[in-house]
This record gives sequence, C-alpha cells and structure tokens, in this order.
Amino acid sequence: MRILRLAPLFLCASIAAFSQQPVIPGTAAGRTLQAWLNAWNSGDRAKITDYVKTLDPAQNVDEVVRSRDRVGALRLLSIESSAPLQIHFRVQESNSGATVIGDLLVKNGNPPTVIFLGLSTLPPGATPVNVVLDAALRTRVMDGIKADLTKDYVFPALAARMNEALDAHERAGDYNSITDGYVFAQRLTEDLRAVSHDKHLHVHFVPFTQPSAREATPQDETRRQQAFLKMNCQFDKVEVLPGNIGYVKFDGFADPAICGATVTAAMSFVAHTDALIFDLRDNKGGYPGMVSLIASYLFDQPTHLNDLYNRPKDFTTQYWTLPWVPGTRMPVQPVFVLTSHRTISGAEEFTYDLKTQKRATIVGETTAGGAHIVQDHPLPGHFVVGVPFGTAINPITKTGWEGTGVTPDVSVPASDALATAEKLALANLQAKRNAEPAATPAKPKP
Repeated sequence: MRILRLAPLFLCASIAAFSQQPVIPGTAAGRTLQAWLNAWNSGDRAKITDYVKTLDPAQNVDEVVRSRDRVGALRLLSIESSAPLQIHFRVQESNSGATVIGDLLVKNGNPPTVIFLGLSTLPPGATPVNVVLDAALRTRVMDGIKADLTKDYVFPALAARMNEALDAHERAGDYNSITDGYVFAQRLTEDLRAVSHDKHLHVHFVPFTQPSAREATPQDETRRQQAFLKMNCQFDKVEVLPGNIGYVKFDGFADPAICGATVTAAMSFVAHTDALIFDLRDNKGGYPGMVSLIASYLFDQPTHLNDLYNRPKDFTTQYWTLPWVPGTRMPVQPVFVLTSHRTISGAEEFTYDLKTQKRATIVGETTAGGAHIVQDHPLPGHFVVGVPFGTAINPITKTGWEGTGVTPDVSVPASDALATAEKLALANLQAKRNAEPAATPAKPKP
C-alpha cells in the first residue's frame, strides 16, 4: 500500500539547506530510503525511472514524476526507528515546511524491493504517536471494521463474508506477530480485498493524533480552494493536435464549485475542433458533479448519465447532463477517451457513461474496476477503514463496472492509446469528408 499525502509545493530552498541530514543506517531498508531520496530529490526522470524499475516496480513512473514536480525536494529530518527491513523517518517539505512522517518496508534481496512506502503529512496542531500493537488492540480494530462493514457496506452478504474471513485469519493466528500499524493496515486491506475484490475498500494507519474537532472556518475553505487551484484543478494539458483534433488531459474530477471556470476555459479552447480526445489514463476520479459537467458539453439533449445508490440511506441519486453550460457544446464531434488499468472511479464513470450512450470510442486498456463510493470511519488505535457504502448503476445497462472495469472499444497498450486515437480521429474525419456531397458549381449569370 502506497500513500502519498504531500501538499503541492515548489522547490525554493538552497542546496545548503539539504546538506546536513541525519545518518541513514546501512541496512536494506536504509539503503532503499537513501536511493528513494536521491532519485526523488534529483528531479531527474531518468534517475526516478531507474529507481522505480530497480527497487519499486509496482510504482508508475509518470505518477512519481508528476508528484515530484508538484512536491519538490524533501529534507530528511530524522530517523525515528530502524530495523533491517523497515525504517521510520521524517522529512520536511522544502517550501511549506510541513513535516511528513514516513514508513518504509522492504523485501530482502539483491537489491531489496519496496513492499510499501507510507507517507503522511502531519497536519497543523496534530501530534505524532507511537502505536505498538498488541492482541487487545488488534481485536478492537477488527471488531470496529466488522461493525462498520455490517452497518454500511453496500452489499450486506459480501460484508458478512469479509467478516467471516477476518475471524478465520484471527483464529489461525495470522496477525499475532504484527506489531506495526502500517503493516497491520496493509494486511487487513489485502485480506478484505481478497474476498471483496473492492479497490475502494481500505484500511489506513494514521501515525498522529488529530487536532481537536472544530467547525470549518472561511480560512479552511479558502485553503481548500487554493489547493485545487494550485493543481490547476488537475488539468494537465489542453491543446489542438494536427488535423484540428482537440486534446484534453486531466488527472482528476475536481470540485465543480471551485473548478467550473477551469473546465469552461478548457472546453472553450477546443470548442471549434473537429474531433476531441479526453486522456484519462492517469485519472483517479473525484466528484460526480464534475463528471456530469464535463459530459454536458458533449450532448445537446437532456441525457440520463448515471445513478448512485446509497445503502445506509436506501436512496438513489440520478445524474443527468446539465440544461445549460457556459461556452459552446460539442454534440456532434467524434469523441475518443483514453484509458489505462490505472483509470478508476469517477474517471471510469465518465468513460462508461459515454460508452453506453454511444457518444465516444474508448481506446486503451480495461480500467481498474472501482464503481463504489466510500466514506472513512475512525477506528481504535489511530486506524481508519474506508467503507464503500454506495455503487453506480447505469440507466442503460442497469449495472456498473465494479470488479470488471470498462473494456475499451479499441484495445491497445496505454502507451499507444494517444497515437491510436489520433489515427482513428483522422480516419473518421476523412471518411466524413469523402461522404460529403460535392459542392454544385454556381451557374454563370446571364
């Protein structure tokens, strides 16, 4: 399990600020930590690629590079504890000054390989904690998970099966030797997903005490808005490709209340193109309302896109295209959506909505298969369980993509999806031109 919760920043500290660092032990975990810091702080794609391929092949190079570009360099503050295959540490964000608590676990080998790297930004007012698991705490955590699943999990029968699996693992003593919070959270997540295959279901360990609960202030809302805007609302690239093909790459469906203007700007830029490509290969989803907003630009009639069923409330919310959008709609231009096995959640909804409405050609790989909506529940011992409490139901197929993903219309490796979609778009446009009747010559005036 890899958790990256680092606030966006830009590198502005001098090299001298990073020159004095704690000594990293020469263990397998220590050497891996040093290699990760070296690659990350270099900002060099080639070095990051070498690190990922050699020590952490489960990572995606593009995602790591984008995270590095947003976050900047990290300064090692301290080594909190060290064992041959695991190391706890703290780093500091160079621009914001925020402290990040890290936990790295590796598998021994030559070289060692990363099992997980957990990174949690310490919020203002939060206090770090040192949690040592014992049998009583492990049981309390599992009892909390089972209660939350029973109460809220979207499929009650599947919740019961997951609870039975946890009981079986506990009886077998599978958790008896686990004393580390990150390791326990990872193992619980794996065991629950082994039964449910639910990619939204997760258990996290939070190594700090949250500040006292308080009502959100206007300053909190300002910071939330600024966080979205600093990421350009997760829009990465908008351009016009040769052949007058619009290209929009964005990596999340941000809050439309904050990012609606960014969508308007992006769609206005490509409004007069002859075909349109949406690149969702690195998109992790987000707000259903943003899915509806962007899709609304592609239809000129009210269209029922998706439903979300909420089990605790036993209520279904419908999502339709909007009756009005700022700017120009594009209801007739051919649309292509690029996907990868990383495309998940709201990005899959957008893809599935357009596919079932026969409004787009999907190009790339079968998506991740996560159609549920999830809410975090606090547990004893600084653990959190994310419980999927609702699911998508398409109005046409009467089902969703949970567990199966969205299959592309044109299956190609994700790395080839853009070039393939460009060729398809150009061929489509040429076929339309060939089908157009030849213009009748004007009759000469007498």
